Amino acid sequence: QVQLVESGGGLVQAGGSLRLSCAASEHTFSNYYMGWFRQAPGKEREFVAAVSRSGYIAYVDAVKGRFTISGDNAKSTVNLQMNSLKAEDTAVYYCASATSPGTYYYPTTYNNWGQGTQVTVSS
Repeated sequence: QVQLVESGGGLVQAGGSLRLSCAASEHTFSNYYMGWFRQAPGKEREFVAAVSRSGYIAYVDAVKGRFTISGDNAKSTVNLQMNSLKAEDTAVYYCASATSPGTYYYPTTYNNWGQGTQVTVSS
């Protein structure tokens, strides 16, 4: 099973920036999607952004214009640049990959998950 490892979380003031990175333990050409989800305390895990094998990119409306996802299939890595952070962005952020086709914003589409990295935005 492929392992995903996130890094780059931390504490930042509102308006600041963070960059999350995710690296897979082994390279695979079979990922349909690589994406980022987040889960705030007491809330369900929600879709943030994803990039498909063909280069299609999607974001949840709440982060459009502020977050940028980028991936390097050759290195099996995916990054999330987060700018203009808000207090409501506070959550544990998870990297995920999907080796089968499906709906990119459903967590159940993804079969590999990282352990999560905490992002805290102070207001």
